Amino acid sequence: MVSSFLEKLKKGMGAEELEKKEKTSEKKEKKRVVKKTTKIKTKKISLKPKPPKKEKVEEEIKKEAPSPAPILEKEKKEKWPQPEGQLAIDVYQTDTELVIQSAIAGVKPDDIDVSIDDDVITIKGKRDKLTDEGGDYFYQECYWGAFSRQIISPVEIDSGRVDASLKKGILTIRIPKILRHKKSKIVIKG
Repeated sequence: MVSSFLEKLKKGMGAEELEKKEKTSEKKEKKRVVKKTTKIKTKKISLKPKPPKKEKVEEEIKKEAPSPAPILEKEKKEKWPQPEGQLAIDVYQTDTELVIQSAIAGVKPDDIDVSIDDDVITIKGKRDKLTDEGGDYFYQECYWGAFSRQIISPVEIDSGRVDASLKKGILTIRIPKILRHKKSKIVIKG
């Protein structure tokens, strides 16, 4: 009895028709999604262009490449900057100074330039090769030629009182620190 009453109520309110419409719209939506995904799956895209024929590439290179003689003349006129080696360093501090050390064997003190600009310390120099026999190397790890290194000071320094020395192939630069944080006792009047 109760079920027949509910069925009559649904029919009277049109609930059955609403349920049918919802079910059919869900089915249609599923079909649309399936159709869309199948379209994407079947689409093929090729990203690799076909390689050009070898003969065409050789012809284009011949057209674009200038003859070697003008290139050599340009190189003689324009000097390309030579690469510089980077100097290996140790930087540490004591209570009163910043210390920079570097192993620079085979370099005369006159061939080293140390400069300070604000908080940047620059070390430049050149290590000349003693012999140039042109041998067939098994190892070639030593750097010959120009080198440089820039260090940004991690503390405030007094660039007016720098001490640099070169002993036994070790460059040592000592720069006094500016000590601004001195502790002072403040007396409270009462």
